[in-house]
Amino acid sequence: MSLNYSELLTSVERIALQAGDAIMAIYSREFSVEEKEDKSPLTEADQAAHDIIMGGLTALPEAIPVLSEEDIEGFAGTDATGRYWLVDPLDGTKEFIKRNGEFTVNIALIVNGRPVLGVVVAPALEVSYLAAEGVGAFKVKDGKKEPIRVAGKPNQGIAWRVVGSRSHPSPDLAEWLEKLGAHDMMPMGSSLKLCLVAEGAADVYPRLGPTCLWDTGAAQAVVEQAGGRVETTDGEPLCYATPHNKLNPYFVVWGCLSNPQIQ
Repeated sequence: MSLNYSELLTSVERIALQAGDAIMAIYSREFSVEEKEDKSPLTEADQAAHDIIMGGLTALPEAIPVLSEEDIEGFAGTDATGRYWLVDPLDGTKEFIKRNGEFTVNIALIVNGRPVLGVVVAPALEVSYLAAEGVGAFKVKDGKKEPIRVAGKPNQGIAWRVVGSRSHPSPDLAEWLEKLGAHDMMPMGSSLKLCLVAEGAADVYPRLGPTCLWDTGAAQAVVEQAGGRVETTDGEPLCYATPHNKLNPYFVVWGCLSNPQIQ
């Protein structure tokens, strides 16, 4: 059965917004913080969003397996056609705990290793990013849905606008930036970093540190449908074909089709 990506994008946006509402209900009051086995933080908002997303995705007309950060063991693998949902119910839990608003709900549809549909909702900032193959990439703010496009390569003599992580500074980043050349840094949390490149507010996002599949899948769909690229440091597209391997390699998000030779 062929999926209608336009209709599916609307359905997934609704699910992500519902999860965002649940997160904000907890964000507005006191909440407890636990520690997972990998020492990363976990709040009741992570679980509340997970439950809503799982309920929403499993209620869709076509059954597709779901890999969520909050239920890794429950994922049995892709379906027969190589499809699965990739979910981070609350990306940027550290930002949530800091109450700086830079956290997101991430939902992506992966088909044969590629993110073909993605929804990123930042509930505290009241902004959403949506994308799907054959549909395009969009930003929704103040009730207005506008198409977005990457900025392209900066003109000669113009500094690169580089977006980077608030919570995960990388020791390899300084060397990479020196090779890039003149640049201005823009700190940001969660998958919003990729979305800033997608909408043309930043030019490049180098991630020379650990991330998981669910951190990037939804926003990668937005970047690619907005005309950008998400590549490993070897120049290969960031791939999701082996979901049993949860960690991404180092990667760079480019808002242009050509880039300097960064080794």
